[in-house]
Amino acid sequence: QVQLVESGGGLVQPGGSLRLSCAASGSIFKIYTMGWYRQAPGKQRELVATITTGGSGVYADSVQGRFTISTDNAKNTVYLQMNSLKPEDTAVYYCNAILMTVVRSREDYWGQGTQVTVSS
Repeated sequence: QVQLVESGGGLVQPGGSLRLSCAASGSIFKIYTMGWYRQAPGKQRELVATITTGGSGVYADSVQGRFTISTDNAKNTVYLQMNSLKPEDTAVYYCNAILMTVVRSREDYWGQGTQVTVSS
């Protein structure tokens, strides 16, 4: 069993910053990618950013230049530094990990979600 535990969401004013963290634990043999997705009310879940353990990051056009994804491979943790936040960034942010378990099964896991609200 694998768990993803997120933290760092909250309420912030437009132009402000937040840092999200997601720690993966459990029966992990190898992590391929970790990333962040978000879902706003009435909208589909969308990619925010993903990163491989080698450090290659991919960003949605809407966050490019404002958000930075990074990892601490020793801690199986992914971070999302969010700067210059806009009201349209308001959503529930979900952590995702694509990994191989100790029984050599490739699996896709999700965190429980953390609310980010950008409002004055």
